[in-house]
Amino acid sequence: MAVAPGMVTTSGTTVPAPRQPLADTGRDPLRQWYEDELDWATAAGPDGALLRTGLRFDVLEVPADAGFAMLRRLDPRSPVAVCGETMRLLVAAGSADELPGLLDWLEWGALPLDLVAVGAGGLIDAPTPPGWSGSQEAAVWVRPPEPGCEVEPVLPALTTLTAVSTWSVVGGGGGAPDLVRLVDTAATHCHRARLRRGAAAPATTSTKRPMRPSRQPLAFS
Repeated sequence: MAVAPGMVTTSGTTVPAPRQPLADTGRDPLRQWYEDELDWATAAGPDGALLRTGLRFDVLEVPADAGFAMLRRLDPRSPVAVCGETMRLLVAAGSADELPGLLDWLEWGALPLDLVAVGAGGLIDAPTPPGWSGSQEAAVWVRPPEPGCEVEPVLPALTTLTAVSTWSVVGGGGGAPDLVRLVDTAATHCHRARLRRGAAAPATTSTKRPMRPSRQPLAFS
């Protein structure tokens, strides 16, 4: 009796042949997870896998103490990671370019803030996926992205200047673009965190926030 390819005969019984182990592709498992599960661009770094910013998302970096203090005010669907003393908030691609103008418009531009945007061409450490084990120093997800789902619809974004101007008129009502609320909230908590950290040291310069004049329509795009 002819035996079909991939089958073997044992004691008169035809059974499937043992499967051969999968060939080692040489791919970094962490990079493979992000590329296959989320379709995010990655890169190899000296200390492990990196995520490329400016393509699917940008990142706002804030001190971890400020980030955890503001976490309850963030949309729970938006991915958030922490790496050491830095919290990383994922925002819509292109948001990094808007940050300086938004801070000026929100009257935060004149104050030193530990608030940094990472946009096009940037790289961040790839957080350990949920359920994976990693080193204590590794970046981890506080609120992970959902595998198989598009991340863009849940990221804070600046939609239109009209929406921003509307928010300024109504004093921060429900029409505020998520990015405007996020930047104002992040700046507030970054400022408070700086005051707390510097409370024990002699003040060399005034850290009192200047009074805000009436908001004017944005002059940036």
